Amino acid sequence: MTTILSIDQGTSGTKAVLTDERLEPLAVALHDVRPRYLPGGGVEQDPAALLDSVLSAGREAVARAGRAPDVVALANQGETVLAWDPDTGRPLSPAIVWQDRRAGSVTGPLAPRAAEVAARTGLPLDPYFSAPKMAWLRAHVTTEGVVTTTDSWLLHHLTGAFVTDVTTASRSLLLDIDRLDWDTDLLGLFGLGDERLPRLVRCDEPVGTTTAFGPPATVAGLVVDQQAALIAEGCLTPGTAKCTYGTGAFLLANTGSEAVRSSGGLALSCAWRTAGESAYCLDGQVYTAGSAVRWLTDMGLLASAADLDTAAAGGSGGALCVPAFAGLAAPWWSPGAGARFEGLALATRPGHLVAAVLEGIAAQVATLCATVVRDTGAPVGALRADGGLTRSRALLQAQADLAQIPVEAHPSEHATALGAAALARLALEPGLGLAGAAPAKPPSAVVTPRWSADRAADHLARWQAAAGAAAAAAPHPAPYAQGATA
Repeated sequence: MTTILSIDQGTSGTKAVLTDERLEPLAVALHDVRPRYLPGGGVEQDPAALLDSVLSAGREAVARAGRAPDVVALANQGETVLAWDPDTGRPLSPAIVWQDRRAGSVTGPLAPRAAEVAARTGLPLDPYFSAPKMAWLRAHVTTEGVVTTTDSWLLHHLTGAFVTDVTTASRSLLLDIDRLDWDTDLLGLFGLGDERLPRLVRCDEPVGTTTAFGPPATVAGLVVDQQAALIAEGCLTPGTAKCTYGTGAFLLANTGSEAVRSSGGLALSCAWRTAGESAYCLDGQVYTAGSAVRWLTDMGLLASAADLDTAAAGGSGGALCVPAFAGLAAPWWSPGAGARFEGLALATRPGHLVAAVLEGIAAQVATLCATVVRDTGAPVGALRADGGLTRSRALLQAQADLAQIPVEAHPSEHATALGAAALARLALEPGLGLAGAAPAKPPSAVVTPRWSADRAADHLARWQAAAGAAAAAAPHPAPYAQGATA
């Protein structure tokens, strides 16, 4: 029986899941990775800690199962970058995390070219994506070695290859989204024209072998973490959508083979590319979801994430929160926006603020859902949900209330790892197709709206006004940002 070691290398930790060929977990291991939050919007990780977490978690899962993998898959953070020596694999910089905002110094002067960049890449010109971070590293840290996303560096250590998959490249601002190939004009625009870039590969393409976890195993199943979850949750046809509630919250909606440009500020990305097909998705981001909950605990407003529902049980009491602790993404694209609380009174208590944060996360996701509907002309019938925060019934209920659609909780805590594992399985059995490699599973819970449509619309209107005020008050609001209405 085939065994697959699927590694989900995320912002807050690395999860390794060893599965059988039916994608049933045999063993799981999780190793924490704590980002460093710096003044001025910097967010960094220690590359050595990232690599150690991948190796340690993978080896622990293999040891627990008592079985070595036949194939190893890797899901990655998408936009986190570092400089490194391609001869030795030695890191030459910290890993600059997707949440890092310092590359605003790169995107600001390029604002007049934003429409051209969006037309070529499907992405807004924002420091969230890889190319501005790469350029910032070159300007401020080192000109040595290569500068890539973290997946290329990790895969080099595992296999010796110098590759990245197309979904990861589609998050870079350097990929022609229609041709799914590097764009030399964009490389020049960001001052990266002389850079050595990794070879682009399919998500199901074997890229080498590794002995890091036992006998030689094929390495395949390479994908951005959010696209991996899209696959695992069965969003394989146009119009299906999911949201992952992790460090941030990420809404992805499948648009099929059509590269739909968003008129409302959503990002267009490659959902997957296999030997059988390519698919696209629209993508909206909430930069701080789990990290906003961590802020609540750090501030002493919440004992732990496990206490979310107890703390939020009394509702927000009229308090409103825009959880822009690391800026606002679609549809405002205001990297300098700050978190905002409104409607506070002497009667406001910590539990009200906890509920307001959860409602703020849900309101931003609901705004993204409405943007998807406008862009595609088709309703989102239900929102599939995964990630650690889906343990909070209060969050799921707020999401259903504000989006006015059912929310279906994925039955596994390992959606990202299982999506990557499905692509690895496809590498071994291409005739299966994605639907065969990633069999759909019924939701563990379905949460339906309790609020009336009028109440939801009123709350969203007030929340969107507050979000617009936060974007307008930013020190350097992006001139290409767009407004948002439900």
